Amino acid sequence: MSKHAAPARRRWSGALELPILIVTALLLAVLVKTFLVEAFWIPSVSMVPTLEVGDRVLVEKVSYRLREPRRGEIIVFHRLDGFGPADEGLPAAARSFFEGLGLVQPDGDIDLIKRVIGLPGDTVEVRGGRVLINGRRLREPYAVSDDRDFPEIRVPRGELFMMGDNRGASDDSRFSLGTVDTEVVVGRAFVIMWPPNRATNDLVADYPRRR
Repeated sequence: MSKHAAPARRRWSGALELPILIVTALLLAVLVKTFLVEAFWIPSVSMVPTLEVGDRVLVEKVSYRLREPRRGEIIVFHRLDGFGPADEGLPAAARSFFEGLGLVQPDGDIDLIKRVIGLPGDTVEVRGGRVLINGRRLREPYAVSDDRDFPEIRVPRGELFMMGDNRGASDDSRFSLGTVDTEVVVGRAFVIMWPPNRATNDLVADYPRRR
């Protein structure tokens, strides 16, 4: 064996080490984002004052594999209506890769964040800005109310009635959104991680209660 063979093998091994580490890290990132936890940026005022524009929240994806969503939880879900433009000029293979990393919005859907108000089988009505669940008023210390009414409906099986905390600036189940199929739920928001002055893990501490 040539005396130069061993150094050559070491150089080859060293050249492969960095790409392998990068690919491994990317695969782990995709697995974590797909099955465990994902960060979402808040783009609108619909959840003020709980969530402000520019907040970055963490959404965990484990709970709803084990149980159904609960009233008061803040959840992220897909809106599958072609709403949200694709990035022009991005090749299909590249788009698929970056979608997996969470760096590009998937074609044909957009992620929304709202609070669970009505569960399957509940009746929901808004009267003078007050939310009634099965005929009883919901206590909502987090909500910025308005005085608009919403006629009573019954939430269908397998769906949720969602509302933003900022009632006067939220397109939610009262309007074009309608009730939300549990199949499009992404996960439960549980932490504000950015900005530092608003960081909290208290997002689920104040569920609404009926009076």
